[in-house]
Amino acid sequence: MDTSLSRDPIAEAQRNWEEHGWGDAAASMAAITAIMRTQQILLARIETTLKPFGLTFARYELLALLSFARKGSLPMNKASALLQVHPTSITNAVDRLERAGLVERSRHPTDGRTTLIELTAAGRTLAKRSTAALNAGVFSAPGFDAGDVDQLIRILGAFRRNAGDFQD
Repeated sequence: MDTSLSRDPIAEAQRNWEEHGWGDAAASMAAITAIMRTQQILLARIETTLKPFGLTFARYELLALLSFARKGSLPMNKASALLQVHPTSITNAVDRLERAGLVERSRHPTDGRTTLIELTAAGRTLAKRSTAALNAGVFSAPGFDAGDVDQLIRILGAFRRNAGDFQD
């Protein structure tokens, strides 16, 4: 079923903004709305690719992060900070991944207040397989020209830095 529209609704919204006297905000509104719609499209592609693996993007991100960790484990609070999500979100993801046998919780050897999340062998295998699928199905052909990708990284990185997301 073709769900594409005959006209760009965001461009139409921009025209409406301008006609209603909000011309000074119209272009920014259109850019922000386009970014949000693009995020929805990309997330749908990612979720479709991950569905056969029984993963959501949030759970995949945690598996991938753990697969990059030197020891295959991280403190839960560090995983929360690196993924930039609330600790409750990490707890929920770990609960699901633990039930699936993909991660295990353990006590930190020197800090009894800290819980470690450790990737199991099955989790490491699934992280590799799902990453290969994402690379082939989404990341290698995201729908942007290579030069546009470089510009997006620069533009969005500067925005995120200026918003306090990270420091250089």
